[in-house]
This record gives sequence, structure tokens and C-alpha cells, in this order.
Amino acid sequence: MIDRSDGAEREWLDRAITAITAEANRSADTHLLAMPLPEEWGIELYLKDESTHPTGSLKHRLARSLFLYALCNGQIREGTTIIEASSGSTAVSEAYFARMLGLPFVAVIPRSTSCQKIALIESYGGSCHFVDRADQAHEVSCELARETGGRFMDQFTYAEQATDWRGNNSIAASIFEQMAMERHPIPEWVVVGAGTGGTSATIGRYLRYRGHHTRLCVADPERSVFFDAWNESDWQRTSSESSRIEGIGRPKVEASFIPTIVERMARVPDAASIAAMRFLESRIGRHAGASTGTNLWAALHLVAEMRQAGRSGSIVTLLCDDGKRYDDTYYNDDWLREQGLDISPYVAALQRFSSTGQLRVS
Repeated sequence: MIDRSDGAEREWLDRAITAITAEANRSADTHLLAMPLPEEWGIELYLKDESTHPTGSLKHRLARSLFLYALCNGQIREGTTIIEASSGSTAVSEAYFARMLGLPFVAVIPRSTSCQKIALIESYGGSCHFVDRADQAHEVSCELARETGGRFMDQFTYAEQATDWRGNNSIAASIFEQMAMERHPIPEWVVVGAGTGGTSATIGRYLRYRGHHTRLCVADPERSVFFDAWNESDWQRTSSESSRIEGIGRPKVEASFIPTIVERMARVPDAASIAAMRFLESRIGRHAGASTGTNLWAALHLVAEMRQAGRSGSIVTLLCDDGKRYDDTYYNDDWLREQGLDISPYVAALQRFSSTGQLRVS
């Protein structure tokens, strides 16, 4: 008989899991915000405000799940270096949890990542290892894990495995609990973006598990392959370009993206995402990022379709993170000009939508 038990190691593991569980217990659930639409339309639009998590984004849930998953699998021990390939928000959240457990953290991120996100990673004690292109991050992370004996969290592989989509701590369960007393408590649609694919997997599975008629729409930005791969059932599709919408869009179909639970996909121009992000602030005063704009543009298209068809009901989408992280990019008109992005046609379309309920770009 071989006994590999280690009392000190299990004590540390117990303390680590307790610390993460306590953090979840003391963090109030995120708010469900109503976006005002004309009463006569008979349609309600809600945004699940994930920016109110301690690290300011939807990725806080993912980071918590990834840590618990790796801890319970024996892949993180006292002193383990935590490594993640991330465009920013996941790295910010993982740095937060690594500091909580007293573990070193290294984010492997593109050089184009916003200065605000880099500063946030470092504020939680993490360090940044830069790569020139997003498609280099996975290989470099694997190399760093081998060199340090660390744990590469690999959000794009493990997001859908780590998240407990049946349990009470999932974003899907939270949405439906908060919708219970609304006029249309079972949404017609839930609209999300896809980076890892973990959020769409969690919500899509939950909808089926609970027997809801709600359909799942995934909004995909430019330079991302999810839309074309889903439309053509080509799961090997790749792209040499990186998404300009931080947090969503990928140059390949990630392992955590589950296409069979997606009823609809929407391709959203980057300029439309940014216009919708700014439109949201004018409507409800929330300063959000461009991935929220991607979600909102797709959700408003669904509102327009429902209105044209004379259907009432509700739609839920996500407010993914706080726009303060993007003051030097998406909220900077000089940056937009440098990127060749003209948002004016989409701004005009959104202004017309407010009065007509139609979303058409001239």
C-alpha cells in the first residue's frame, strides 16, 4: 500500500477553499438593471451588471470557478505559480484570487492590452509577460508552467468544465431568480458574447436543464471565428487577426464553446459595439466596455424583431465590465480614428431606434 497523504497540504487546501467560498458568500449578487423602452412596445430589456464584482467584470465568476476546480483536482498547492493567457479581465480576476491565497501570478497578455488592465493586474500583485500576438499566449503559458512547475489555468479549455451550471452559484440561476417578479419572468432570449465560451455554455445548459423556452443568442465581434464556424459547422476555422473587442472574439473555436446549445448567432461590427456601449451610458448612466456594446447591439436587434412581429416579452443580456478600463481606447475618439472606426452611422441608427423601434444602419 502506498500512502501519499500530506496533512499540512490538506490543511492549506482546506484554508484556500474556505477563503474562496467566504469571498463568494460575502459578495452580494450582481444587479439586474432594466433599460428603459417605451411602455407601449410591451418589451423589457435587462442587463445583468457583472461590473459590480470585486474585480469589476464577468470574469470574476470564471476565475473563482477555475481556482476551485484546480484546487479540488490537486493542481494548485501552497506556493504554486498561477499562469493565465488572457486579454485582461480574466487575468485581473485571477490575480485577485492568487493574492488571496498568497500565490504568485503571471498573466500572459498581448502588448495591445489596455494600460488600465495592466495596472489592475499589477495592483493585485500579478506580473505581466507580454506577447506580440494573442495566438502566441497559449504556447508561452505552457512554457512558463513547465519552467516554474506552475499551474496554467487555461481558461479557454476549462471554462465550461469548471463552472457549475446546475448549481445555485451560476449566473444563469441568478438571472432567473432575479427575473421571477418581472412582467415577463421567462425571457424570450438571453444574449451573451463568447471569449472562452464558458458563459454561453453555462446559460445554454441551464436553460435546457430547467426546461425554459428561452433561446440563447451569441453575439460575435469582427475578427472572430465563432460566427462563421457556427454558421458553416466548420470547427477547425482559424483567423490570423485578433479581436478588437477585449474579452470576446477568438481566432479559433475554443474547447469551451458548445455550439449545439446556441440557437442563434449575430455578427456585430466593432463600430456598432462601441456605438452601443456609448448609447447605454446615455440611457442608464453606466460606463461599460465594448463587449457590453456587442451584447447590446444584438439584443436591440432582437427587440426590433419582436416589435415588428407584434410580440411582447423580455430579453436579458450582460453588462460585462466597467468602461473606465477603456478610457484610452473605446472612449477615445483619437483611438477610433487610428483604428479606422466610424461609429457615426451606428450612433444615428441607435438614436432612431429610441423613437421608432427599428434598428437599421443607413
